[in-house]
Amino acid sequence: MPVEGQVLARAVKQAQYRQHRSLDGGLARVGTTPAQWDALRAIARSPGASARALAAQTYQSEQAFGTLAARLVAQNLVERRPGRGRSFEHHLTPAGEKVLAAGHAVADDVLAEFFAPLSDAERATLLDLLLRIGRTE
Repeated sequence: MPVEGQVLARAVKQAQYRQHRSLDGGLARVGTTPAQWDALRAIARSPGASARALAAQTYQSEQAFGTLAARLVAQNLVERRPGRGRSFEHHLTPAGEKVLAAGHAVADDVLAEFFAPLSDAERATLLDLLLRIGRTE
């Protein structure tokens, strides 16, 4: 019997919500949020990137990322430097690197627990399936 797309979409959303709530609680203990930690991760992966590039990496609008980046600058976690044209380059500060590392430790623990019900083979299958439906071409 085929599973309806809406049922699958709801199950994905429910799992995503549970994961987000777990990360939210853990990251709050180290002084950050999932959105902030995701932005720090994106900046660490692409130092010097523009807000436009970082917004795309974090699935946000440029305006939303700009607001978030301004908060990170105010918290001394990110530094903005003049870039090409009117754009700014984004770099982590030493404080930002510490928060990012603390966030990684939290995420490792939270996600190990989150995915614990799945075997290694099931995790690999889940990853393959999610990558397959998430591809944009």
